Amino acid sequence: MNYYLIAGEPSGDLHGANLMRGLRAADPEARFRFWGGDRMAAEGGADNLAKHYRETSFFGIVQVLRNLRTIRRQMRECRDDVARFAPDALILIDYPGFNMQMAEWAHAQGIRVFYYIAPKVWAWREYRVKAMRRCIDRLFVIFPFERGYFRGKGIEPVFEGNPLVDAIAARCAALPPAEEFRRRHGLDDRPIVALLAGSRRGEIRDNLPLMAALSKRFPDRQFVVAGVSWLDRALYEHYAAGSDIRYVCDETYETLRAAEAAVVTSGTATLETALLGIPEVVVYRTLWFQVKLQP
Repeated sequence: MNYYLIAGEPSGDLHGANLMRGLRAADPEARFRFWGGDRMAAEGGADNLAKHYRETSFFGIVQVLRNLRTIRRQMRECRDDVARFAPDALILIDYPGFNMQMAEWAHAQGIRVFYYIAPKVWAWREYRVKAMRRCIDRLFVIFPFERGYFRGKGIEPVFEGNPLVDAIAARCAALPPAEEFRRRHGLDDRPIVALLAGSRRGEIRDNLPLMAALSKRFPDRQFVVAGVSWLDRALYEHYAAGSDIRYVCDETYETLRAAEAAVVTSGTATLETALLGIPEVVVYRTLWFQVKLQP
């Protein structure tokens, strides 16, 4: 079968790669094309990556409005690419602002739509349920309570557990000892506080300065920000200026495993931190009118 997958952020890239691996095990003739990231490209082939999520990650109403033309162009590009590939199934992974529009379009084209990791309509934008009921052929959820919620809305979901549990278990088995992590990055013996400031430029801008201010109040700890490779190190250094925050790249789980606590920007990373058993403070900062505009 031909599968087209769409993921728009790092967590979706992780889950998409694992999903492709499982699909190939069940369907050795599987062919993939996708919007995603490096993990999906490694699993499904770089030539099959139509768009990297670093080009499509717009968060918050201000960024969306500033990039509205780009978003509309990308939506057209995605629809055209899906149509050319003619998949047997379109698999949408989280990323609801974009993916719900793709679901409605694909349904109108007669393409089967599978939604993997349901939009959090139980928290906000519940009006999307009506479109989900109409356009999605199969809905896959990751929290047990979502089964009852969606059944109450006329949707029979599939729940097979949370993919993060398996992903973290696999990664933890290969993590180095905390002492090796400290040695590799030149860290001293002070307790480590991990800083997970987000995976988007706007999140780094809004949250890392607060974390930098916090680090100055606890000189007996060393604060380590877990950066991501698709954002320049200079971005982190700019917003952590004046502090002694240390930087590591693409070693989030390694940083958490070595830490005694974490300060985490709200998102998937909060669940990852909890599953690793690390005490955490969850933060989020944005413009006041963006908060007011959330329905």
